[in-house]
Amino acid sequence: MASRKVLIIGYGSPIRGDDAIGPLVADRLEAEGMPEGVEVISRHILTAELVADLVEHDRVVFLDAAVDGAPGEVRCRSLAPDASAMSTMAHFLDPRELLAWCETLYGKVPETFLVSACGSAFDYSNYVLTPTAEAAIEPMLEWVRRLIDPNILLTSNQLPGASSRETGTPLPIP
Repeated sequence: MASRKVLIIGYGSPIRGDDAIGPLVADRLEAEGMPEGVEVISRHILTAELVADLVEHDRVVFLDAAVDGAPGEVRCRSLAPDASAMSTMAHFLDPRELLAWCETLYGKVPETFLVSACGSAFDYSNYVLTPTAEAAIEPMLEWVRRLIDPNILLTSNQLPGASSRETGTPLPIP
């Protein structure tokens, strides 16, 4: 596991308040420096072009904002391919849909996780988070550090309730 390749993708709109947390956490990780074999990218949206990058890695960690929880709540979920997880916008894709493309096109799916923080405001603002979202940055960073640690093996079949393919499996908070 020491030589595994990890891809971290922070995504979200930098002009929609707390939705910027994914790219901001990715930028913070890149600034602090990552171990060999760990690549960090930041995107406004997920596009089909990312599929070729995903299959080149053993583990992928997506970073995003969420709207379906208490503001500031940080979660980590394992993800599995799901072709039915299609976005309503043709130029923005769900991570599970990208994984389904990996499975269909390449016959390979990296071990994948989504680390998200529930936001409280998604109004127009340029890379400005609410204090609640700002406080969620460090817990998100801790999740990522745990997920890139080559000494920790977190496979979806080792997690309780791992059969959930649509919403992913919540992992215990580190």
